Amino acid sequence: MSAPPTDELTTRLAIEMQRRVGVRVARGEPLARYTTMRVGGPADLFVEAHNAFELRGLVRFARSRELPLFLLGRGSDLVVSDAGIRGLVVLVRAGGWRIGAAADPPLLVAEAGLAMAKAAAETGRAGLSGLEFGLAIPGTVGGALWANAGAHGHEVAGVLVSASVIGAEGSETVRPAAELGFGYRESRFKHVTGAVPEVIVSATFALEPAPPESIAARLDEIRRWRQGHQPLGLPSAGSVFRNPPEGPSAGELIDRAGLKGRRVGGAVVSEKHANFIINDRAGSAADVRRLAGIVRAEVRRRWGVELRHEVVFAGDWSGWEEAADG
Repeated sequence: MSAPPTDELTTRLAIEMQRRVGVRVARGEPLARYTTMRVGGPADLFVEAHNAFELRGLVRFARSRELPLFLLGRGSDLVVSDAGIRGLVVLVRAGGWRIGAAADPPLLVAEAGLAMAKAAAETGRAGLSGLEFGLAIPGTVGGALWANAGAHGHEVAGVLVSASVIGAEGSETVRPAAELGFGYRESRFKHVTGAVPEVIVSATFALEPAPPESIAARLDEIRRWRQGHQPLGLPSAGSVFRNPPEGPSAGELIDRAGLKGRRVGGAVVSEKHANFIINDRAGSAADVRRLAGIVRAEVRRRWGVELRHEVVFAGDWSGWEEAADG
């Protein structure tokens, strides 16, 4: 399904999905409202999975129909193309969680749609430490595993025990963290080929008991740092580029290149944090990607450093000219 399907086909698939899985299916749903950058065209088919049962059913339906599947959490670290996404987009709202405080070590078992910030707050409230850094991650548990998200010197791989995953063959298994191919902003989930990816259903994290007041102080420290250093409250996708393996950070390189305030259409490099592009004038996905390409090319020209994208440019970019990426 590389081209938009016909109305007849989407109607038939929507009716069948609603009947088999028991969910409401929308056709041509605009995706900008579901991303933190507030850009993106329509999904051919769009549905919300409110629990793990629905998520499993939708994954299996997509696989049985060879229907391209895209999973969406809180829409951070993501720029959806103006042409939208072909196939089925599932908004994962399955956010159940439970704490096994009696386990050794104590465990958090969280569904893929649980916000990392909520995971940090709830475990802290329970007197369990280890996920405080999750307060600085705007995505969900599923997205955090997919990207091995991290902040403030910690990353998901450091606290993850295992993940429940629907594999390429359709069966659900529990995979230990050591099998998930974690690296800096990397996991095996980023590199699975095929129309239907491996799908994270839930994750188990190992935590440590700690005084709630000390955890609360750490959360307050992270909250103040973010307010002081990041353009919160403005549409953005978070850090645009990964930090190079050595030397100055991506933000420092962009700042030194004098690129703060550089604009393409409605997209502009943040004056507060140079590794953020904000959408302050109803910009398009093309504006964002074009500006990212300009930044990348200028950093390469000035410093000889090839920045790698941390954000994902998702959807139908078939009309995009690669030369525009710098």
